[in-house]
Amino acid sequence: MDAELLRMRLISNRLLDATPTDFHRSLYQQVDWENRLVAIKGARGTGKTTLLRQYAKEKYGTAPCAFYASFDHYWFKSHSPLEFVEELFKQGVTHLFIDEVHHLQHWQTVIKNIYDFYPQLSVVYSGSSLLKLDNREGDLSRRQLSYELYGLSFREFLAYEGVLQLPCVGLSKLVRDHVSIAQEICRNLRILPWFEKYLQAGYYPYYKTEHSGYYQRLVETVDKVLDSDYPAVEEVSPGTIRKTKQMLAILAASCPQQPNMSELYRELETDRNQGLKMLSTLERARLLSLVSSGKSSLKSMSRPAKIYCDNPNLMHALVANPDVGTLRETFFVNQLRASGRKVEYPAQGDFLVDSLHLFEIGGKQKRFTQIQDLPNSYVVADNLEVGHGNRIPLWLFGFLY
Repeated sequence: MDAELLRMRLISNRLLDATPTDFHRSLYQQVDWENRLVAIKGARGTGKTTLLRQYAKEKYGTAPCAFYASFDHYWFKSHSPLEFVEELFKQGVTHLFIDEVHHLQHWQTVIKNIYDFYPQLSVVYSGSSLLKLDNREGDLSRRQLSYELYGLSFREFLAYEGVLQLPCVGLSKLVRDHVSIAQEICRNLRILPWFEKYLQAGYYPYYKTEHSGYYQRLVETVDKVLDSDYPAVEEVSPGTIRKTKQMLAILAASCPQQPNMSELYRELETDRNQGLKMLSTLERARLLSLVSSGKSSLKSMSRPAKIYCDNPNLMHALVANPDVGTLRETFFVNQLRASGRKVEYPAQGDFLVDSLHLFEIGGKQKRFTQIQDLPNSYVVADNLEVGHGNRIPLWLFGFLY
């Protein structure tokens, strides 16, 4: 085991050494890294691995007290992770960084055992957004702090490009002070071309290295999520995976209309229960975003008011000639939800946020006709640099996280 651990240590050090540290996601500063058990979930491609490696590198470097390992490495297919941790502990490791934990069978039990058996050991682990805590395998929720890493916000994209460095803006401040905020940002920056670039390719950090192959990489990412991550997390047949891919293709092409779910299930040759599970999987995988009417009925759960692709980049990759109005709404829902806001479909207007703010989404000339007499109502307009009154530029909602 000593020789194998030495080889794994060399791999760990090499990976950390190659990790860039010139740009940090907002979540990097929000994580309580000192907590003894930290979980970071996120969709494939959002940057979880980089986040983990950055902290390990900057805090510990190649110090023997820290160790980074990815559980998707073939070595763990034939070696016990608990024996691995035991050897590390004997060698003085006190801080363990585990990547891709969902590739490990009974991952939750393994993490719980590490936490319980090694009280002097601190663990940070990352895994797919598909991960669910199962209390039958031990309740990790009482032991760990959990975070989710989303794709780049428009604000983070501008920082990643070296264009603009600004802090997040809370929703209340945004709707109250949007004119002065937008004026300050646009004083020395033509914001709309950058916003268009972000909508096309700017959500997943790897856009910088893929260039013309970005959409192909996105499609491959979708395949990996459903072919690899999905069966790693749940017992699922190849037939169900095939039908889930088919469901994604059908729904992505029809966004954001409310589909006839019964007809969809018949087309997929599946029943309602299996169909709901597939729909839930696509949402947890951050491939689709389901917006409900807010009614807590079984009917509303089985028939969302609207279904969107998770983000505009994904829509560009999956849909030929995506509709500009749908892209606007997709961006709005994505940025609000990634910032922790509750988004629902109201009786009037397009979206109700946190049961308080009502928004109507449209182009530069969008009117207030549908919501003009309603309290806390706003028009969110595309192709607009600076708004006025209750008319807010769409791009500004990309500064929420």
